[in-house]
Amino acid sequence: MTEPGAPAQAPPPPSMVRRRTFAWGTRTFVMGIINITPDSFSGDGVLAEAVSAGGPSTGAASPIERAVAQARQMVVDGADILDVGGESTRPGHQPVPAEEESRRVLPVIAAIRAALPQVPISVDTTKASVAEAALAAGADVINDVWGVGADDALARLAATGGVPLVVMHNRDVPRYRDLMPEVVDDLRAALDRALRLGVRWDDLIVDPGFGFGKTPDHNLELLRDLGSLRALGRPILLGTSRKSTLGRVLDLGPDQRLEATLATTALGIAAGADIVRVHDVRENVRAARIADAIIRANWRSQPAEGGPS
Repeated sequence: MTEPGAPAQAPPPPSMVRRRTFAWGTRTFVMGIINITPDSFSGDGVLAEAVSAGGPSTGAASPIERAVAQARQMVVDGADILDVGGESTRPGHQPVPAEEESRRVLPVIAAIRAALPQVPISVDTTKASVAEAALAAGADVINDVWGVGADDALARLAATGGVPLVVMHNRDVPRYRDLMPEVVDDLRAALDRALRLGVRWDDLIVDPGFGFGKTPDHNLELLRDLGSLRALGRPILLGTSRKSTLGRVLDLGPDQRLEATLATTALGIAAGADIVRVHDVRENVRAARIADAIIRANWRSQPAEGGPS
């Protein structure tokens, strides 16, 4: 962790995503999760709603319409970017063929792009064919949960398309001798590889992979030492929302983990997170604004109207 009294590291220079400036260090940016799946661990998958409702019915909103409505509400609630995924990454999930994943996400991305032309969209996928089609449909960012893997296809695609790439840490087996130094080293190697493949430095974002290739104890240690990632010099994306580690600590199901998520959002921002990836946008935006006011001192007081301040 950063030693008390150590000089603060300068934030990375701003990045441009869909003609929108992400000025790192000025505030926390919020990424809203839109799951186009029937088996999301958090129970919020758009396709799960269709299954639970007994399938399409006269007058019922289609999955695409529900996803667009969800996207609109997230933007109203303060989301800066929307992350669309068509394959669950929960433990024990069944892999989805590229064709099925594309069938799920491409119409949704195209519909959200038409409805919200200025809002940046990220595609959450590990498959280059899906990512390439998603970019053509209107996505602006590639979010790779195997960013430290051996497959260079997504990095090549990001380089060719000139789009931001989220490089997430992951491992097949959660085995470490020294967690945070290994996470940092793995991510540094992945960044170096992406640069060699032509991805621009300003287009790289790192994600420590909370809940991916790590035990609950690892995940808590990761949050405790999240500031170690600042040494990489890139914006930090943190995705703790409703994760099972929070449920293990509190013995609560995914739909009861909001307060736990908000705690990790605030603590993550204090440690240096630049983006938080969340299901509950409104609540996390509010938590982030308070954390920013304290940590980044970017709040300006308004004249009091009387009463306690």
